[in-house]
Amino acid sequence: MAEKCDDKNCYIHGGIKVRGSRITAKVVSDKGKRTVIVERNISSVMPKYNRISKKTSRVPAHNPPCINAKLGDTVRIGETKKISKTKAWTVLEIFKDEKRK
Repeated sequence: MAEKCDDKNCYIHGGIKVRGSRITAKVVSDKGKRTVIVERNISSVMPKYNRISKKTSRVPAHNPPCINAKLGDTVRIGETKKISKTKAWTVLEIFKDEKRK
């Protein structure tokens, strides 16, 4: 995060504010321009059957050029106002990268 970016939707250098939830998830796609798809696993208990239900949720998030998350990274994303039709999250930081070594 040393370089400065000119992205108006960057939460560090632009005018977007992060509010609401923050999620730690893994990047499963980075094919879009300044967009990554992150996937998180959700476990919940089904009381009737006393079993655990496992689901996955895929969320598109804005990827500022100063952070530049790649495929396989574990990132923290934060909720923002709507950036586009599908994006309402932005990448805050990179925790761990499995592919980049």
